[in-house]
Amino acid sequence: MTVTQRINQIRQQIPSHVRLVAITKQVSVEAMREAYAAGIRDFGENRLQEALLKQEQLQDLPDICWHFIGHLQANKAKKILEHFQWIHSVDDRAIAQRLNRLAAELSHPPQVLLQVKILPDPNKYGWQTPELLESLPELEQYHHLQIQGLMTILPLGLSDEQILAAFKSTRELAQKIKQKSNLPIEQLSMGMSNDYLLAIEACATIIRLGRIIFGERIS
Repeated sequence: MTVTQRINQIRQQIPSHVRLVAITKQVSVEAMREAYAAGIRDFGENRLQEALLKQEQLQDLPDICWHFIGHLQANKAKKILEHFQWIHSVDDRAIAQRLNRLAAELSHPPQVLLQVKILPDPNKYGWQTPELLESLPELEQYHHLQIQGLMTILPLGLSDEQILAAFKSTRELAQKIKQKSNLPIEQLSMGMSNDYLLAIEACATIIRLGRIIFGERIS
């Protein structure tokens, strides 16, 4: 199947309100252009240098919305703020504080999501639930960030039942945050190529799909 055919097939499976972010790590600019022609406007990258090169090559497509989904290193925070409209991976208090300080210099506050670690996983970054709830008063003061919701990445090897339960726990955490704070937690970025339908069942508003659109990565 072509990239276009895959995108059309996926769109038939998902509600119209769910935002489809095409994850383009190690994907060629030509394949991205095909995805764009098929209606994709949201592209996600997790490596700054690769993203900057692609952004330069795709300058003729000005309505692309760029999402940063990788672990956010403090020394690259300024560049990421300058080149991405959305940041999905605000994964602790220190990086949130740094982003807020740097974003004060921007004319448009970035849209950010708080990456949460719903299940224990030594290979993933993210807020632990108690720490996040404790930090809510501080996060409410970060007026230079538009905190829109939560993002999660689940551990490998879970059953469908465990995946669905974890996504539902993320949704419940979002509801708890709304009850305890003034943060407009409306977005849930959860679900990738192997579990996006379960994420949608649990009320995901953003799904992040790479392999199922573009095929297997080189590495």
